[in-house]
Amino acid sequence: MSETRLMARWCRTMFVATILTGSFLLFLVQPMVARMALPRLGGAPAVWNSAMLVYQALLLAGYAYAHWLGRVRPRAQAAIHLGVLIVAALWLPIGLIAMDLPADALPALWVPWLLGLSIGPLFFAVSAQAPLIQRWFSAASGGGDPYALYAASNLGSFAGLIAYPLLVEPLMAVHGQSWLWSGGYLLLVLLVLACATRLPRTAAVDHVAATSAPPGARRIAHWIALALVPSGLMLATSTYITTDIVAMPLLWVLPLGLYLLSFSVAFANDRWLADLLTRIAPITILLFGGIIMGGVNERPFFSAGIALVLLFMISVALHTTLYRKRPAPDRLTGFYLAMSAGGALGGVFAALVAPVVFDWTYEYPLLILAAGALVPQIYLFGQFRNIWMAKGRTKWIALAAIIVTLVVVAGLRITDPTGVFGESRQGLDFLVIVALGFAAIGARLPYMIVLAGALVLFGGYRSLELSIDPGARVRSYFGVYTVRDQPGPYGGTRELDHGTTVHGIQLRGSVERERTPTTYYAAGSGVGQAMLAAPKLYGPAARIGVVGLGTGTLSCYARAGQRWRFYEIDPAVVRIARDTGQFTYLSRCLPNPEIRMGDARIALAHDASNSLDLLALDAFSSDSVPMHLMTREAFATYGRVLSHDGLLLVHISNRFIDLEPVIAAAAHEGGWIAVEMKYRPSSLLVDRASASDWVALSRNPRAIAALRATDLDWTPLTVRKGFTGWTDDYSTILPLLKGF
Repeated sequence: MSETRLMARWCRTMFVATILTGSFLLFLVQPMVARMALPRLGGAPAVWNSAMLVYQALLLAGYAYAHWLGRVRPRAQAAIHLGVLIVAALWLPIGLIAMDLPADALPALWVPWLLGLSIGPLFFAVSAQAPLIQRWFSAASGGGDPYALYAASNLGSFAGLIAYPLLVEPLMAVHGQSWLWSGGYLLLVLLVLACATRLPRTAAVDHVAATSAPPGARRIAHWIALALVPSGLMLATSTYITTDIVAMPLLWVLPLGLYLLSFSVAFANDRWLADLLTRIAPITILLFGGIIMGGVNERPFFSAGIALVLLFMISVALHTTLYRKRPAPDRLTGFYLAMSAGGALGGVFAALVAPVVFDWTYEYPLLILAAGALVPQIYLFGQFRNIWMAKGRTKWIALAAIIVTLVVVAGLRITDPTGVFGESRQGLDFLVIVALGFAAIGARLPYMIVLAGALVLFGGYRSLELSIDPGARVRSYFGVYTVRDQPGPYGGTRELDHGTTVHGIQLRGSVERERTPTTYYAAGSGVGQAMLAAPKLYGPAARIGVVGLGTGTLSCYARAGQRWRFYEIDPAVVRIARDTGQFTYLSRCLPNPEIRMGDARIALAHDASNSLDLLALDAFSSDSVPMHLMTREAFATYGRVLSHDGLLLVHISNRFIDLEPVIAAAAHEGGWIAVEMKYRPSSLLVDRASASDWVALSRNPRAIAALRATDLDWTPLTVRKGFTGWTDDYSTILPLLKGF
């Protein structure tokens, strides 16, 4: 191999290593800083939405800075950027600045302020790496194609994203993570310096100025749209599969990971996979879009897999279209700036606008429709091409036939759901859609009509029915809540669902039935026994706190003279339980309760010591775990607020995570005595009781002994050998996943 080729390969390797390192650090810092902020800001989704917007704003600013830097000579660019990196290094080691936040801190205001001051300069400096290093590579290689380096950039991003939950978080405490990232940043500075030495020494401004024709406004808008849809769909997929399919921890990593991998496929030098997936994307969107809207509730992981495949196919197809429409390298930074703007707009739409505008995850089918409108179309058969390309009435007759067929199928399905074209024959509906779709692929308007029909037929119309019904469904940043009435003897039941998880059930028909605690809170459950024992343990003036209001079921254990207060993070839940009249637990059992709004840990930290006798902790949203409520420091807060002989009840029922070791370790380290009850009701239909696991903790043996005297099913909680308890500095769910 000649010395010139060897140097060229070494140069390319050095630039690839630099762009990989920068992207790895960029996506490693996002979950890391979120983990650092958790104890201080709480676990509200509004916190993460605000943090996401901070990241996207800083990324957009970094891309704009890289675009501006292209106006000066390459060596001057290097000097300026190295100066920016060195100034940003003053914020090392990475971490949050010391700042005391008020109990009623608004995430929309405090999160940007806190994160901006803590990591803003570092994130800004690193975010400029991808477009800047690509432009430098083009200059250093004498005009080499820099776009393949973007594939390497996204591989680095994917590696950073996956490395945090799988390696960094399980193996290192937060302070160690901070020093690890800081060391990586110093390595990045050295790599950037090495790349700077490869830049031309005598290049004039004219050599770096853009010489190709500037893109028009329409082309820039197309770039933005092609970037917006996959970005928004990535977030919408995360919301959809965790709300309407399965709320499994770590599942949010997969949509973002596939989104990043799609860039690596779309911008790779080897084009066969990107071109293949782009050709079959219209078929995938049509078929999988209908399947995912119909849902397969009895096979949630199958549905989640379909949603993830659909996201990946759409992302590859639209990002490949972006690659095909890329400008010359001298316009590279402007191209990436438009992509960044599109990604930010997609995030704003899916994370901030949609929860306010829609009462269900309507952004999901809307973004699928938008993908169908943008994805390249190729006719499958020449006969259909002749029909849709005809200049006479033939194509309009074919279009009318498609519309009439869809209307007939929809009418039969909606008016006679158990008939030939109804739920019992969903496969036949699917075959009709497939036939129409294969005839329409290649022609944009007919294809969009068939796709819209599929989304409506397989689930869309059911969602619209609930949206039309006043009060049946409400959405907040915390999820989608649906109120359903179930007929039955003695008046039936009313149920509150959070996504696919039952959030509360109330018996209907009489005052006595409406005052009966159900589901996880039935009289035989762990919390039910503790509430019934409270008057004996603490007298008639017992002070009781509940974290998580739900439908207000636990309020029906309240007795005259007791003082109750609830801690609730979601205003929508308060409205459903107290204000709408849909559930009457509070109005029947505890009118005008004290409700503290906001994250429970932050609110409890501001409560007086020894102000509660019993505290029930039930703050789980579906099966997601609020880690900051389960750490050693959090249990210290509970212990301070509780009286010395007080009881702490923790609900640990979970389909995916075994939380017993977490509670056992916290109890052992905090000097608590812990017992557990696994309640398995003999009949689920009598009082709608549900199986539940509750742990009771107290620092007074007599309180635990009195509780165990009520039921022998209370068993001591044992510490798992080798398990490290959660702290604000260290926690991981990997060793706790069930079935792994």
